[in-house]
Amino acid sequence: MGLELQIARVSKNYNGNRILRDCSFAFGGGRTYVLQGPNGSGKSTLFRILALLERGDRGTVNYLDQSVVLEDNLALRRRLTLVLPRTGIFNTTVFKNVAYGLKVRGVDRATIEARVNDALLAVGLGHKKWHRALELSSGETKRLGIARGMVISPEVFLLDEPTVNIDPANTAMIEAIILKMKQERQATILMITHDPAQAQRLGDELIFMQDGKIVPA
Repeated sequence: MGLELQIARVSKNYNGNRILRDCSFAFGGGRTYVLQGPNGSGKSTLFRILALLERGDRGTVNYLDQSVVLEDNLALRRRLTLVLPRTGIFNTTVFKNVAYGLKVRGVDRATIEARVNDALLAVGLGHKKWHRALELSSGETKRLGIARGMVISPEVFLLDEPTVNIDPANTAMIEAIILKMKQERQATILMITHDPAQAQRLGDELIFMQDGKIVPA
């Protein structure tokens, strides 16, 4: 079951501009939450704070495992993953791109091979594991980014617009991957999308943001 997450009065300023304003919410473990809102409403900034990549200027972010508050450290950060709209990829094979997160964690070679193969099969890229990653289509690159997140078996999976600017076929594949990940891995999934129909299809709960605030649905 994915970790629980509680935020309380999280605020963030950039260069004197208020990006987040007193955001509070409780995310239950193993559920899928979809964030919607206009551009500039603070969704991506909130995701970076939830992924522990940066800190708010005010407020608290707490991860809980069976009601125990976890310390913000490397061990916790390795239980989370954030997939950004643009996937930064290495100029090497698809396999090595997906394996990278496991290698830096010191996972043994046999386990890496098994887990990378499983992740690539899950996203429909098993047949391309020895291809150069830079030769993938935009939709395949999106799926590669998801595979890199999946392979570390995160307990919290943050997906920032995972289907933006790709074709309907790849969009359908990624939606199926997210649904399967929820069912089989029981991760806590947080996702940003501008597509209301997609939000309804994938989300257990919808969250709306406007002017840096989480507003009631």
